[in-house]
Amino acid sequence: MKQIEVQIMGQGYVLGCPEGGETRLSEAVGKVDQAMCKIRDAGKIKARDRIAVLAALNLAFDLTDRPATPPLRADDGSHSTDLHNLLQRMDAVLAHDNQLI
Repeated sequence: MKQIEVQIMGQGYVLGCPEGGETRLSEAVGKVDQAMCKIRDAGKIKARDRIAVLAALNLAFDLTDRPATPPLRADDGSHSTDLHNLLQRMDAVLAHDNQLI
C-alpha cells in the first residue's frame, strides 16, 4: 500500500492509499479540508475534534441527498473487506491518538 502525505486544516497526515486510488483520496482530502476550514473560519468552534465531527456529519448528510448506489453483491466480498480494513485502521489510529483529528 502506498503512503501519501496530505494537509488538512494546515496539519500534515500520512495516509495509506491503495495503488490507483491517489486521485480519489486527494479528492476526499480536499472535501474534508474544505468542510473543516469552513467550520473553523465561521469562528464559533475552535476544537479540532468538534470541527472534525461536524464536518463528518455535514459530509454524511450531503451523501444522503445522492441517489443510492446498488448494494454489494453477495458473491463479491472485496468491497466489504476493504471497508472492514479501513474501519480497523481508523480505529487503530484513533485509539493511538485519542483524538479524531
